[in-house]
Amino acid sequence: MSKVGRFLLSSLLFLQCALIVTGGAVRLTGSGLGCPTWPECTPGSYTPTPHQVEGPVHAWIEFGNRLLTFALFFAALATIIYVLKSRRRDLFLLSLFQLLGILGQGVLGGITVLTHLNPYAVASHFILSIFLIAGAALLRSRGVNMPQYQLQRITTLTSRAVLLLTFLVITVGTVVTGSGPHAGDIKAPRTGFDPRTIAILHADMVIALIFLTIGLLIALRLGESGDTQSKITRTAVIFLGVVLAQGLIGYVQYFTGLPELIVAAHLVGATLVWLAACNLAIQGRIFAR
Repeated sequence: MSKVGRFLLSSLLFLQCALIVTGGAVRLTGSGLGCPTWPECTPGSYTPTPHQVEGPVHAWIEFGNRLLTFALFFAALATIIYVLKSRRRDLFLLSLFQLLGILGQGVLGGITVLTHLNPYAVASHFILSIFLIAGAALLRSRGVNMPQYQLQRITTLTSRAVLLLTFLVITVGTVVTGSGPHAGDIKAPRTGFDPRTIAILHADMVIALIFLTIGLLIALRLGESGDTQSKITRTAVIFLGVVLAQGLIGYVQYFTGLPELIVAAHLVGATLVWLAACNLAIQGRIFAR
């Protein structure tokens, strides 16, 4: 693949991850209703105006997140054009999924605003980003021909369990957020779940993920050999390290009263955990089976 192709695929993956971070900035600054309508920012204007109720700062933070969606759309469109010109038919469906998913993000974003930050709409917005990151990571790996390895059945099943549990941990994490103080606006509705109870469930699932990953490392040690064992084990160790760091940040934010900067670090950590899980799944050819 040419340098242009590598740049496009890498940019698409980076922007998908950045959308989660900027979305977190919207939520943590209470800017979720900075632009109170959709697709306009305010009635009669697609851009923020000086006299908005939520204030111009909140409006521009929310508007900046919307602009990133446009950047993502054009990046996905450029990727599809490149894929068609390079005749990489094996990449077409994945690149089309990116474009359609970004359009879906725009629709979900509108629903989120029009429902005044309904926590389940916010969670759906985030979870779609998780799927799009997985798709962008797979698209990039296939585009640049990253090495993949055939695993033994027990190792494959354990790796799939790790990926599934990671997804469930992140999903429950969105419920924790929707139950706590950082829902995007002081007037935004919450899920109604007890924040402490759902946070404990989330923490227990993270502990289970840690032990499952240790089980994967044992399975790799016993069932794989040679280059396969070396490469996948290294990837699994990196994943375990990221999960441990993310767990530590989670405990710090919980016992310090959820300060915004620590919560932001936890959000970035969630993105890195998912990226590491996708990398593990891709190298083990889990998506190919």
